[in-house]
Amino acid sequence: MTQRSLIEKRSIDYVPLAERHGKVWHLWPTWFMGDAHLATVATGFVGVAMGGNLAWMVIAVTIGSAFGTFFMAFHSTQGPQLGLPQMIQSRPQFGYVGALLVWGVALVTYVGFNAFNQVLAADTLDTLYHVDPRVTMPVIGALAALLAVFGYDWIHRTQQVLTAVLIAGLLVMTLAVARVHFSPAQLDLGDFRLVPFLTQLFAAAAYQISWSIYVSDYSRYLPRDVGVAASFWWTYLGAFIGGTWTMLVGTVAGAMFPKLELTPALKAAADAMLPGSGQPLLITSLFGLVTITTLNFYGASLTLLSVADSLKPIRATLAKRIVTIVACLVVACAIALTASRDFAHEFGEFLSILLYLFTPWTAINLVDFYVVRRGHYSVREIFNPHGLYGRWNWRGLVAYAVGFVSMIPFFSTGIYVGPVARALGGADLAMLVGLPVSTIVYLIACRSLDVESEIRRAAAADVGLEVDG
Repeated sequence: MTQRSLIEKRSIDYVPLAERHGKVWHLWPTWFMGDAHLATVATGFVGVAMGGNLAWMVIAVTIGSAFGTFFMAFHSTQGPQLGLPQMIQSRPQFGYVGALLVWGVALVTYVGFNAFNQVLAADTLDTLYHVDPRVTMPVIGALAALLAVFGYDWIHRTQQVLTAVLIAGLLVMTLAVARVHFSPAQLDLGDFRLVPFLTQLFAAAAYQISWSIYVSDYSRYLPRDVGVAASFWWTYLGAFIGGTWTMLVGTVAGAMFPKLELTPALKAAADAMLPGSGQPLLITSLFGLVTITTLNFYGASLTLLSVADSLKPIRATLAKRIVTIVACLVVACAIALTASRDFAHEFGEFLSILLYLFTPWTAINLVDFYVVRRGHYSVREIFNPHGLYGRWNWRGLVAYAVGFVSMIPFFSTGIYVGPVARALGGADLAMLVGLPVSTIVYLIACRSLDVESEIRRAAAADVGLEVDG
């Protein structure tokens, strides 16, 4: 985008310093709006749907969101420093080919979220206007994919405009909550239920961590000198405020109408708090659902191109980026059109699985960037199939495997409940185990790595990078 073209030309390739632009505060609206939509509302709906009361679910959402956003925001700071998409940065930890492991998980996440997003959007339009979901699902997906084709700058601009609209809507609904009279049971702090509390807490954490796989995709064009602290806090505050605020809308709606599905419950809650506000709130949230679907298609495209590049080195072009976006659109639409109507339960299960899959990766990626290699990587060697980082990096792969296996006894899903989780009445503590185990195993494995020698070789390999870029 040297001349700031209408359509972004770059994809998984390095963004030279000469093309860097934007302000670090742009990360705030991008991630506030990234969370201010119906899928986030659904995340706050999980605990009350399991029987948790409003008071404890508010606490669970807040703690979980604060915890998960912490990891996500640290990933965001990698973008300005490396000028690369998030997933391609996994090669130094897992190897040129070994990174396919986490990329496969990422693709499932992107497509899965977009299938859920399209179902939610269609349910919203069906609730409001009785439009056939089989028509609206592909239309919503196509609009989101089109914006993904235009790329980075247009995504940022759209998020900035919509942020103002969503803040106004959320403020109105927040003030209207004061008019609601909840039953004493919903506000009783003595009615603590461990399983709904932990499920809601880790659902919120998993939801925020799930952005980690592509958060630096939207910071990689920023100037390198924006600073780690600034990029961290602008991302953290945007995602935490947007995510927590929007999840709590779902929590309140679920507490008010526990027997309704998500979209009808949200409309009924809004109308009860402020008559006539249900329809505008749903429409406003629908905008956010379209743009987050865009972010997912954009990230899925970059990840799919990374997969293709690992199998056979390719030259990243606009045409290839468009083809991958269309491919992801087709798959997401197919899943959405065949999805079950039991959305709230399936979404909670999906978030649990995401948490298990991304916990080892986020630990390994962050500890490598901030502790082991301290941000010193070679861009050229990341794209070299026989280069400095190897085709398979046993350190990252072993740490991932050990971290994942260590969590299995703590799993608690509808498919499988581990022995420890069963002994705790179904409480899920897997993330609290996977993070430290993956970190410790990776640090031990890296003791045999000559980091200083590698850093010197990386610097030598990237001599003249800006001229070539």
